[in-house]
Parts: sequence; C-alpha cells; structure tokens
Amino acid sequence: MKQSFFVFVVLTAAFFLQGNILGQESSMERGVAISEQTQECITCHNISNAGIVEDWRSSRHAQMTPEKAVVKPKLERRISSDSVPDSLKSVAVGCYECHSMNAAEHPDTFEHFGYVIHTVVSPNDCQTCHPEEVEQYSGSKKAHALDILQKNSVYHNLVVTTTRVKEFTDGQLTHSKASETTKNETCYACHGSRVSVKGTKIIETYLGDVEVPILTNWPNQGVGRVNPDGSRGACTACHPRHSFSIEIARQPYTCSQCHLHPDVPAWEVYKESKHGNIFFSKQHDWNLNNVPWTVGKDFNAPSCAVCHNSLLVTPDEELIVQRTHDFGARLWVRIFGLIYSHPQPKSGKTYEIRNQNGLPLPTTFTGELESEFLIDEEEQTRRQKEMQKVCQNCHGANWVRGHFVQLDTTNMEADQMVLAATQLLQQAWDEGLADPANPFDEAIEQKWIEQWLFFANSVRYASAMGGQDYATFKNGWWELTRNLQEMQDRIGLKAK
Repeated sequence: MKQSFFVFVVLTAAFFLQGNILGQESSMERGVAISEQTQECITCHNISNAGIVEDWRSSRHAQMTPEKAVVKPKLERRISSDSVPDSLKSVAVGCYECHSMNAAEHPDTFEHFGYVIHTVVSPNDCQTCHPEEVEQYSGSKKAHALDILQKNSVYHNLVVTTTRVKEFTDGQLTHSKASETTKNETCYACHGSRVSVKGTKIIETYLGDVEVPILTNWPNQGVGRVNPDGSRGACTACHPRHSFSIEIARQPYTCSQCHLHPDVPAWEVYKESKHGNIFFSKQHDWNLNNVPWTVGKDFNAPSCAVCHNSLLVTPDEELIVQRTHDFGARLWVRIFGLIYSHPQPKSGKTYEIRNQNGLPLPTTFTGELESEFLIDEEEQTRRQKEMQKVCQNCHGANWVRGHFVQLDTTNMEADQMVLAATQLLQQAWDEGLADPANPFDEAIEQKWIEQWLFFANSVRYASAMGGQDYATFKNGWWELTRNLQEMQDRIGLKAK
C-alpha cells in the first residue's frame, strides 16, 4: 500500500496511545473476523470519527457474518440473499465491504490511502445481501419521491412557488428562483436530491491533504435520493448509518422526520391516539430488535412499522404478514390526497398519471377517478384484508370492520369539503377574481391548497390512525369549515 512513512508513524503512535494497536478490538472476543481493509479504516477513523466507529461496532453488521446470517431459519433472517460473494462470507460487514462495493459503477469512487472506495453507499450496494428489500423499495412511491416533485408539473409548481425567495421592492413583492440550498433544506430534504460528482477537491486532515470527490446536493438522506451510481433511495433514511439499526427504523420517531404536521400529520395524530399512548407508556418494555417480531410479546401496540412493513408472527410463531419495504403495499386507499383520497396507484411513478384534463393527478378537479392508473377493487380488497390481519391480532373482527367503515365515511366526507373549496376556486377563476395560470400564488388559491393539503389530510389521518381529537378543532373539521367561509367571503368582497 502506498503510504508515507509519516502516515505510518502517526497511525502507529495513535494506536499505541489508545492501547489498541492496529485496531485490535479483538475479533476473538467478538467472535467475528474483521477484514484487514476494514481494520485499517478503523485505525484512522477511530481517531477522527470515533462516533462513526462506535455506531458500527454496535451494529449487527459488526457482530454477524453473512455466511452465518444466510443459514438462519427463514423467519429469523435479516438477509434476503441466499448467497453472497466469497469475499464477504466470513468477515463482518465493515467500512471497506460497503464503501468498496461495485466501485466501477460509482462516479464518486476515489483512491484513499491505497484503497479504491466511494463516498455514497447506495441501494445497489446494499442489494448484495438485501436484494428483496431493494427490489420492493425500488417500485415504491418513496423511491420515486424526487421524480414526483420534479416530473409532476402540479407538485413542481407548488414547490417552486413556495420556495422562491421573496423581496418587497417599490411597493410590490418580487421573487427570484430558489437556490439549491433552499430546495435541499425544504422539500428535497425528505424527498431526496440528485447527488452527482463535479470534480474533486483537497481537504485537510490530521494525516495531511486528501483528495475527495465534490458531490452536488450533499449531504442528503431523502427517501428518493438519486445516487451517483443512478440508483434511487437512501436506506439510511430509516436505518441510520453506521448502526443501520432495525430498532431505530421501527421507532415512530424515525417516521416523524418527514411524516408530520401540517401536510402529513401522522406523527401528531399518533401521539394523540390510543396506540401512541401505549407506546409512550410502555416502550421501555418492548423488544424492538427481535426478528421475527412477535405480537403481544415484543410489543403490544402498533408503531408505524407494525402496520406498514414489518414481518409479524403470533406468540405461537404463526406468520401474520411478511416483511415489505414497499410501504404502500398493504394500503388500499391513498389518504394523502392530491386532491382527493383515491385508490392506491399501481406504480410508484405517480408522475406518469394523467387525468382526462391532461394533468398528472389521480382524479379530476371534481373528483372523478382515473382508474387506469389505480389499483382495482379486487386488489383493494386483498390489501384491506392484509391490513385487517394485522389489526385483528389485537382487536375483534367487529371492531376492525367498524374502524374501516368509519375511515371510508370520513374519506368521503372530507373529499366533499375539498370539492366545495374547489368549486369556490373555480368560481373565482371564472369571474376573473384569480388567475388560474398558477393555482398556488394568490391568497384564495392558497386557501384552497390548505383545504386539501393540510386540513382534509388531517381529518383522514386522524380517522385512519385513531387520533380523532386532532381532526376536530386542532387542524381538521373546524379549519375545513372556517376555510370554506373565508374563501366565500373573499369572493364576495372582490366581486363588490
């Protein structure tokens, strides 16, 4: 390896000082061998990035070799590949194993103290051991979240209008295009950005100057991030690097990074629900690490992961539902309405939907479904039964059926309130009181957006997740009613 004598001396001295020559945290004590390459990564990064190293040491990657993982009983497996490369079988999945994977496919690959590595570990790398998870995720709405913002002209217009920088000049509001930083610190923080390589730069380290790639729109851990190798998604959005913890991924706190008030108020609703009450009261007794996850033993109320994607079994180890990394796979209705609730789309590429008016919306402005792009009744029924299997392990069949009927009714009535707002907006456009060229930039149009993006969504989420208080005065029916009246009043005042 091409290292200077200076580097060798610094590394050796540092590890003598730490009582850990060449990182001998001792594979014998751990029972898991660490590759020579990863051991050398630890040698440096244990000094400069101790938190990263400690996170990795606590991870299952550090404590289990792939060859041991693949022979576990099917329900206990956390690895979906039946075979892994020989180079990975007998060592812990460490720094080098991930950051050198598929190096030729990574434009962010660079030479680093004699090793060829890349900065961004992508789903394409993770699928070496987790192919089913990556395949499931790649077809989901989350994987296409960036494209949904950029290729859906309605969403894109909303993003652009909202994030433009405004100034007050000569008695008028003016605006300029939002910078990449503004976009990455708002919508794209959750949806993801496009990370690409724009040359290299020199950075200073305690070992001297190091040449590294320049990455655009970095850092970003959005769920639909487009990585330098062209793959979509960031597994670390839920399984944070470098612990990649299933415990953290199963916590509702993880989902609350993005699914929160006012547009996707799942977190606030969950906190007010009976399920949330039980979680916050009893979470210290739960086992969030077990695979499979046993209802009634490992947990006794759902978190987001319970309903949406986890592998669940009964105390007798009977399978309830399989694991999935398509978080919409058990959902039959999409309550995050654009503009109304509707059956789930067939594809995660929802920007490809076209309604009869040519807009990338699953319904018309007056609520008629574009069924060609949405799952049919048979598939809706199948998914609803799948979710009912989750619910019925804690609730009686009549309770579950009643809950689903209430949700259907709530969706219908919330959609009626959105339709009323849409009809008021159409009246304003017809009478020349607002300009339909951009439906997001005038006050009455912004009231309409609040009607479906904030208030109707809150009502639907509150019904679906059992946090009904949230749907009354806080951000639901009161606001739906008040908003309609304000829209009507604005039209009346402008018309005079």
